[in-house]
Amino acid sequence: MNGHALPKVRSEKGKKSESTHRHSNVFPGEDEEQDRGALKRLSTMWMSVKGKMGRDRGAKEPDPPLSPDLVPVDEQQREPRYASGQFFFEYLVVVSLKKNKTGTYEPQISYQFPKRDGMVRFQKEEEEKTLKAITLFCFPEGINWAPLTEYSSETFSFVLTEVDGSRRNGYCRRLLPHGSGARPPEAYCIISKVACFGLFSKIFDEVEKRRQISMAMIYPFMQSLREAPFPAPGNTVQIKSFIPDSGTELISLTRPTDSWLEHVDFRTLFRCLSDEEVLQVFAATVLERRIVFLAEDLGTLSQVIHAVSVLLHPFIWQHTLISIVPQILIDVVMAPTPYLLGVQKQLADEVLDQGDMLAVDLSEGRKETFIRRVGDEDSILPHKLKEEILQALRSRSETSSLEELNRIVPEAFLPFFIKTVGHFSKYMVRNGAELNFNKRSFCKAIESKSTRHFVKKFIQTQMFDLFIQEVELRPASQKGFFEQKISEYHRKMREKAKKH
Repeated sequence: MNGHALPKVRSEKGKKSESTHRHSNVFPGEDEEQDRGALKRLSTMWMSVKGKMGRDRGAKEPDPPLSPDLVPVDEQQREPRYASGQFFFEYLVVVSLKKNKTGTYEPQISYQFPKRDGMVRFQKEEEEKTLKAITLFCFPEGINWAPLTEYSSETFSFVLTEVDGSRRNGYCRRLLPHGSGARPPEAYCIISKVACFGLFSKIFDEVEKRRQISMAMIYPFMQSLREAPFPAPGNTVQIKSFIPDSGTELISLTRPTDSWLEHVDFRTLFRCLSDEEVLQVFAATVLERRIVFLAEDLGTLSQVIHAVSVLLHPFIWQHTLISIVPQILIDVVMAPTPYLLGVQKQLADEVLDQGDMLAVDLSEGRKETFIRRVGDEDSILPHKLKEEILQALRSRSETSSLEELNRIVPEAFLPFFIKTVGHFSKYMVRNGAELNFNKRSFCKAIESKSTRHFVKKFIQTQMFDLFIQEVELRPASQKGFFEQKISEYHRKMREKAKKH
């Protein structure tokens, strides 16, 4: 990447002092361990934010009146999914690189919309932690930048995960601000509960267009967006916005029909990896292993990780997911629990000595894709089912559009889950008022030895366990997405059999 030098490989002897130095550059004058802990609470699932918030509120502040973004969790779950009070985004910030007293550049918030007034102390503290985390995710390199005359803009995303599993999405565009002469890049970041990369990329196009005129032009557009009704999947909302010399523009923002695909661009995944390599990554992911993706480009890292996680649908990755790991948080790779991590290529030497993991190199011109592996990735999936996925993927072409890939890829992977665990509902046994899953009988019902061997491992994962828990708690009359797809699949198979 242009504009900064690659970091030196650190020795074990120098690791502690250099880590302290990097952190002090980001947050001068503050205690390292306190800020480091705060950032990890925001970006990983195993650190508790909610507990601290509860303690602070109980000890220091009275309970604030309920507002739209402070509704208790159980009440939120009873609200319609597309409540009228839901916003496109929580806030937009501009992160600029400012020169500090030592002459180096560090990321700082230079603009925020909207400004949140009337917050009590614990809310202010939590917002400060979030804003500090945002600066790191917008400029995760952890190294000094220099003024530039040329810089190709890039768009990427990251996820802030709370201890309760709830996630907020960060969308970031880095670019060179309008002007002449050498100047450092800046980043625009939108924080939203909505996962829709394509939609926010279009919003960034509009923000960038207005920024070239004046920073003041951003406010009316973002205010109009914030006041706009939040569309359901497949619907469009139109935003009116005035631009000098152009007049009032009507901007259309449309959400894809399949909401679970709206954050994904499969083109990046299949551009970086062959079909066979994608299947090996899928196999490691479905068994919830530790997986690190390496690339120079931030957009590549975020797009590939989100695409891989969607291949699991209707199951959901339950462990740590950090699409871009800031250098200051690189120690997260030492965690013994499963994770999906995106790491910039220049930090590869710091992550490849962590025992059993799959390390996937996505960079162009690489010598090999899997630079570290467990060794069984190619044999995890039943051979016949793996060949069926590959055959289905071959129906696409190199010129397939995003819409075509959004149809072809799910149709390739979803039948795998239908054929391996799609009979689960037959083994949901009612015991009085409770509904329980009979694992033993479920596995015995599988005729293929290779499929049964895989399923015995898969049902031990948290993603399958949580899926079954949700089925057990769901009203008997309510059919979930997976059950609907299972019924559709069997209906198509019956129709196909009749034709033959």
